[in-house]
Amino acid sequence: MTTANYNFIAGEWVAGYHEIANINPSDLSDTIGMYAQADIGQLNQALEAAKTAQLQWAQTGLEVRYTALMNIGNELIANCEELGTLLAREEGKTQPEGKGEIYRSGQFFTYYAAEVLRQIGENAESVRPGVEVDVRREPVGTVAIISPWNFPTATAVWKIAPALAFGNAVVWKPANIVPASAVALTRIIEKQNLPKGLFSLVMGPGSTVGQALIESPLINAVSFTGSVPVGRGIAKAAVGNFTKIQLEMGSKNALAVMDDADMDIAVACAVGGAFGSTGQKCTASSRLVVHETVHDELVERLVDGANKMVVGHALEAGTQMGPVASEAQLMQNFENIKLAKHEGGEVLCGGERVERATEGYFMTPAVVTGTKNDWHVNREELFAPMVCVIKVASYDEALNTVNDTRFGLTAGIITQSLARANDFRRNAKTGCVMINLPTAGTDYHVPFGGRGESSYGPREQGQYAKEFYTHVKTTYSSSGIAR
Repeated sequence: MTTANYNFIAGEWVAGYHEIANINPSDLSDTIGMYAQADIGQLNQALEAAKTAQLQWAQTGLEVRYTALMNIGNELIANCEELGTLLAREEGKTQPEGKGEIYRSGQFFTYYAAEVLRQIGENAESVRPGVEVDVRREPVGTVAIISPWNFPTATAVWKIAPALAFGNAVVWKPANIVPASAVALTRIIEKQNLPKGLFSLVMGPGSTVGQALIESPLINAVSFTGSVPVGRGIAKAAVGNFTKIQLEMGSKNALAVMDDADMDIAVACAVGGAFGSTGQKCTASSRLVVHETVHDELVERLVDGANKMVVGHALEAGTQMGPVASEAQLMQNFENIKLAKHEGGEVLCGGERVERATEGYFMTPAVVTGTKNDWHVNREELFAPMVCVIKVASYDEALNTVNDTRFGLTAGIITQSLARANDFRRNAKTGCVMINLPTAGTDYHVPFGGRGESSYGPREQGQYAKEFYTHVKTTYSSSGIAR
């Protein structure tokens, strides 16, 4: 075993207390490698080193920080083919999707490299004569980053890049089923001239390493993407230390298709939004809210599109949908298919395990019709290549159905009416609204996040990230200071 499979603790690659196997979901006979699991002692070592390194990094010149982030971004972009293949191999998304994720990850770093040089404060006159006011942002300190398995590089990067850009240290715990992508990114970061301990990779179980990380008084902020139950647990654990938190959690996104919709656009958005990345996106269209006058046509074309999707090995040319990421997720998907039938839905296609040349977690994309918005399958996040269709009689009913959820990440509408589009933009109770676009797909230079149980805390991405990764300091100075 090489040091590539170790944890990166306080500037050194170190073995863990034991190892876990990383298995390719497209080919269960393919073991990508054995990956070290950290213990609490190693975590504490990383935290202590981060505290010292962060103070040094905060005083480092802006051009040094800019160069480090730009180098990381450029290397990710330059190696997106190789790293994207590795990502697809361990997570199961198609090779083009894996390559695109790595390329986008590089863009996050280059964007935040530029943000390093845009850190400009504010000056103001005080209401008191002879007093001047200076407002600046300072780093929060050491940031714990806990990232999910579905976008193993991109989601981590859109947290790591702004954390480093604004002068913080990072202790990163990735999801345990995607360690190869985490190690690959860490090896790129390691090449930069960063203070020893500024960035640490700590792989291990969430129940032990993750819990100790969020409970540590040495952590100043926690940025997490994952499930609602885990997010609630993080919030409870963090409040004891008054740790700053940023939580991106569940979703139940709806795409509304109106009676005036361009049906070609509607079908493309529905298929791509529901089944892209095997439906394993927090922005996936899991509810399809369709006006009754176009319902039958849309469903017919949606089923046709689902049936034509090529399901196969993530690295095979022509594959449009790779395997589910894990056996546990696959079994949960099948349980939700059964539940949809039990609740009264009709599965028009898909939802079945299929065999390919290699043994893997392959299932066909499913379309379920005749569903109601109060059913379990329309209330809970499924994270599956499965879309549930809800028939409505009007735009008002569609809007109410879209908003009838405890989540609020993304929502979309397909319509040719400017009035409806504007009304939907104003009244959809989500953090992101898509008009004649899939619910999945966001940009890196603008804020991302939701409402309700989808998100808690400041927004991610773009310039809004500074609200989480910095503190605001207001300084009052007497103009009578001798010069």
